[in-house]
Amino acid sequence: MRFVDEATIYVKAGDGGDGCVSFRREKYVPRGGPSGGDGGDGGDVIITGDPNMSTLLDLVSRAEFRAGNGKPGKSKNQHGANGKDVVIRLPLGTVVIDDDTGLTLADLTEAGRSLVVTRGGKGGRGNARFASAQNRAPTQYEEGRPGQERHLSVELKLVADVGLIGQPNAGKSTLLSRISAAHPKIAAYPFTTLDPMVGIVDTDAYQRFTVADLPGLIRGAHEGKGLGDEFLRHIERTRILVHLVDAAPADGSDPPANYRVIRNELELYSARLAAKPELVVANKMDLQDAERGLERLREELARDVIPISGLTGQGVRKLLARILHTLEELKTRPEQEPPLHL
Repeated sequence: MRFVDEATIYVKAGDGGDGCVSFRREKYVPRGGPSGGDGGDGGDVIITGDPNMSTLLDLVSRAEFRAGNGKPGKSKNQHGANGKDVVIRLPLGTVVIDDDTGLTLADLTEAGRSLVVTRGGKGGRGNARFASAQNRAPTQYEEGRPGQERHLSVELKLVADVGLIGQPNAGKSTLLSRISAAHPKIAAYPFTTLDPMVGIVDTDAYQRFTVADLPGLIRGAHEGKGLGDEFLRHIERTRILVHLVDAAPADGSDPPANYRVIRNELELYSARLAAKPELVVANKMDLQDAERGLERLREELARDVIPISGLTGQGVRKLLARILHTLEELKTRPEQEPPLHL
């Protein structure tokens, strides 16, 4: 399935049905008495979070959603049928924005959470509603009101516990394939991962967490270079960052300098993103000169660096234990990000 994380859609709630003008036949009552029923209300357009969805591909093939119109009122004081609601199911992590105002309408982070984005028009009143002592045979009625309409921008930001970040060919896809059942594309050239992938990791401690393999970043990514800022937004949803650094780059570049390139891109894109907890991992320790790259990282960054080999599995269990420990620590911290108001 093709991964789609942006879409623009048009949503239109149903119009209300018109009220009815009708008179029943009844002796000694002018015109038999008014009996026109009210029109039905228009249907709503509703969005809801669906944990079984992972892409916005459905919105590409169908960019317009219209709820049903309310039916007109009928004689004998019969109310017109209400229009049918339309429910748009979206993946968890989807943000819905009103194109005209820029207002964020919804941030779907919980399964089953729903929001009415356009409300149906109210049905008009029939002439029976206008009867009075002064006007016992009214011909007055109301037309149904139009339903709301909006153009919406829909953006998917992956929801995962851990985000794997690093330069192209840092070994993120190899690591994900080793620790989970995900099968990302792996090859010895940059930008192998063109779409984010999420894997579920089951550990020896009978604990589970999700890991997102995010496409390789390069200098200028916050300005859209390379695979660009379109993928940086996915990192915002992760709880911690695992920053993979190639300890023995084939191009002879300096591992600490490569680390700083990515850190700089995170800081330029979002201070909140750059402030997320981060584990630094020296990958490809099975290669020659990797020990020297590890020493350089520890010396230059003056922090703990976890050595692993995603290819052979060296150090991976220790890394998973550190990830679990960090996730457990976060559970005791107060919420850092204010929720969006729906």
